[in-house]
Amino acid sequence: MDRAEKKEAVATLHDVFAKAGVVVVARYSGLTVAQLQNLRKQAREAAASVQVAKNRLAKIALEGTDVASIAALLKGPTLSAFSDDPVAAPKVAAAFAKDYDKFVILGGAMGATALNPDGVKSLATMPSLDELRGKLVGLISAPATKLAQLSTAPAAKLARVFGAYANKDAA
Repeated sequence: MDRAEKKEAVATLHDVFAKAGVVVVARYSGLTVAQLQNLRKQAREAAASVQVAKNRLAKIALEGTDVASIAALLKGPTLSAFSDDPVAAPKVAAAFAKDYDKFVILGGAMGATALNPDGVKSLATMPSLDELRGKLVGLISAPATKLAQLSTAPAAKLARVFGAYANKDAA
């Protein structure tokens, strides 16, 4: 890798780290290429990304970003998982770590907040932004549904009473 390629890689990584909502750092030593490809596939499906970069270049790219606190974690064979959604990358990393013992979560950062491995795992248990939106819409629409049912219930009861009187008179 010559100087120009290194500068381009650092600039690309800097953009990624600056725009990411959350970054998770993990050690992947001992995993096969097929397992790493599976991790990348799972990350793509969850709107996250996984990238392996030289630690020295990644540390340079981290300078001046909110997630610069993860620089201390970049020792040995590490990879970075990142996403705009604060729970997508942690969910993918935690699920993959559960399946593969050799994949070890070292920590991460969400904005300027540094996360230890437990912090990353607790983020992974939170519902995603889309799930929260769905719950919120459900909570908002539930009272309207109940209100509509309550407003039509008296009329329905009144119609049944009139119907009963009509049947009684007919008999």
